[in-house]
Amino acid sequence: MNRPKKDKSTKSKKALNPLLLMAIVVCLCAVVTYIVPAGQYEISYNEAVGKDVIDPDSFMFIERTPVTPFQLLQSLTLGMQKGAYVICFLLIIGGMFGILNGTGALNVGIANILKNIQGKEFLMIPILMIFFGCGSAFCGNFEEFLVFVPLILACSITVGFDSLTAVGIIFMSAAAGYGGGITNPFTVGAAQEIAGLPRFSGMNLRIILFIVLELASIIYVLSYTRLIKKNPKLSISYDYDLEHNQDKKINLDNIPEFTLRQLFVVVIFVIGIIYSVWGIIKMDYYIDELAAIFLAVGIIGGVVGGLKPAEICDKFVKGCGDMLLPGIMIGLANAAVLLLQNANVMDTILHALAGVLTELPNTLMACGMFLFHLIFNVAVPSGSAQANITMPLMTVLADSSAITRQTAVLAYQLGDSFTNVLAPTGGEILAALAICRVPFSKWVKFLLPLFIIWCVIALVFLVYATQTGYGPL
Repeated sequence: MNRPKKDKSTKSKKALNPLLLMAIVVCLCAVVTYIVPAGQYEISYNEAVGKDVIDPDSFMFIERTPVTPFQLLQSLTLGMQKGAYVICFLLIIGGMFGILNGTGALNVGIANILKNIQGKEFLMIPILMIFFGCGSAFCGNFEEFLVFVPLILACSITVGFDSLTAVGIIFMSAAAGYGGGITNPFTVGAAQEIAGLPRFSGMNLRIILFIVLELASIIYVLSYTRLIKKNPKLSISYDYDLEHNQDKKINLDNIPEFTLRQLFVVVIFVIGIIYSVWGIIKMDYYIDELAAIFLAVGIIGGVVGGLKPAEICDKFVKGCGDMLLPGIMIGLANAAVLLLQNANVMDTILHALAGVLTELPNTLMACGMFLFHLIFNVAVPSGSAQANITMPLMTVLADSSAITRQTAVLAYQLGDSFTNVLAPTGGEILAALAICRVPFSKWVKFLLPLFIIWCVIALVFLVYATQTGYGPL
């Protein structure tokens, strides 16, 4: 297949290497530990919620412990250890796709599907985004969606979209799902427990919120893809896709014969996906269980697809190699957070932001909480960890103002959601971008208009919640 030549008029400046970008972020976090005073909240076990939470009245400044140069160098390996569960999951995903691609089954299967929907390719955007959005809103899925990135990327490039569309289909809808958080156990469930609210109470408003956020996301992605379908050079990632992703494009004009072996491989892959979804919903499966399922899919698919044992091993190793850069990116993202935590400046940042909230009028408290979490989520991208750190404090602030605890939880879940796909400390979004070989700066340019729309929607719902006494409590 001949690759199209680059148009010199569209040639852009070389983007900052993603590893260099994250290295700069890590170094900046180290510098912050010399500027921000060290502080600490006392942590005690809360029997009502069955976990350790902070005492909101216990903050005190402590002796400064800035990051040393040697600790800075150690941060990468420590960050990779912290994110090992996601990195290992990525390696298994890469290995599985390496094996399945070696059988030719996925490419031929996808090619036949895409050929049959020619002229209707825009329909795949709302269908896929609703699927991913519901997974996040009901089950709290996020990292698990990385398994779909290579497939959605191939589909997107083949039908004339771009790599940013592939990431957007998955993670814009996931962010909308987290924003709605209908029965998300990792955000809404954890926060409501700490706030002393009935689990998943207040669901009616969150269902409407999810629908609005998801609809806005679908319209945004559809509008973008219609634009670049007419003129591919308007794609934000045009140059990078020409250079890195044209080999992902499937030739729909010369599709090889779809053999019976390949059909069985596709069936095995689909069964693996269905079983994974069932396991997440019914058995609380997470990374370890999903990795085992996809490893089995890869091995069985390789055998059924006619690969010899040595070929299966070779394809697996090659597929793992494709996930090296995403794995390192996750390690660096975790390293940045660890530096702030180990230097005891995270609680100081929390205390300072909370101090700003206390100065706001009661009518603006919920909006302020949302902005607080939007910022704090950059430093603590884990939803459940952020709930444990912030919700004891937010509960006290809610009780002392005109808003309900349920509104405080709503502000938290919205603030936790959107920066998951914007902040460079979000390891999963960096991994997805690394798989698609698209720079983080291009993703920010693509995401920013929708991010602003999300924030406006969030503020409207929070004002409504404040005015109506969104409850219970």
